[in-house]
Amino acid sequence: MRNIIITGGSRGLGLAIARKLVLAGYGVIAIARNENPELKAAIVEAQREAVGALHFRPFDLSDIAGIHGMTKELRKEFGPIYGLVNNAALGTSGLLTTMHDKRIESLVHLNVVSPLVLTKYILRFMMSDGAGRIVNIASIVADTGYKGLAPYAATKAALVGFTRSLSREVGSLGITVNAIAPGFMETEMTESLTGQQHDQIVRRSALKRLAEVSDIADAVEYLLSEKARNITGTVLTIDAGSTA
Repeated sequence: MRNIIITGGSRGLGLAIARKLVLAGYGVIAIARNENPELKAAIVEAQREAVGALHFRPFDLSDIAGIHGMTKELRKEFGPIYGLVNNAALGTSGLLTTMHDKRIESLVHLNVVSPLVLTKYILRFMMSDGAGRIVNIASIVADTGYKGLAPYAATKAALVGFTRSLSREVGSLGITVNAIAPGFMETEMTESLTGQQHDQIVRRSALKRLAEVSDIADAVEYLLSEKARNITGTVLTIDAGSTA
């Protein structure tokens, strides 16, 4: 059973990806600060289905100094790590001119520094194993922009550049690195949108709807599979055609 690490795997998109990969037969290690009822239920469900496996390991990814030790513990406990899905992120919104410096710092810290450092140490395991898959969850706002999301968009653009450059560093070692850029989805992060904002986004999309978390989960499963063995350094946009 191939092991896949998913950050931010306790709820929302991360948990949806975890559920999908468990059904595909992977051993999923969900990393988040805290366990919640939804994740507990998913773990029980995974045990009942007996296809893949779902494990939870608590860790605060803002603890950069502790990431190395955490990855060593995961390797020791679970063995080879085949895949890493960098999903955890802060979705902080607000105008740049009024956003507190600490909020900007926290956003960059968790959305950029944490996944880079985590990937660094997981990559070392993948290099020794001669194979691996890395999937970074970016966003369409990295390219399109959106009012009130300038710092957030900057962090997602950083992930896109990271994806493309890293794919060239590790491709010869049998490791692929790709990103998925979701559009606005029906998740907790869009609950703050007003009805007018929500309707405007829907009208702007070619398919006249929002993407769903299951769409992104399906794409992650594909990029982790052998079917995507010759795909690397790419950004897959899933936004119901809002950027078409």
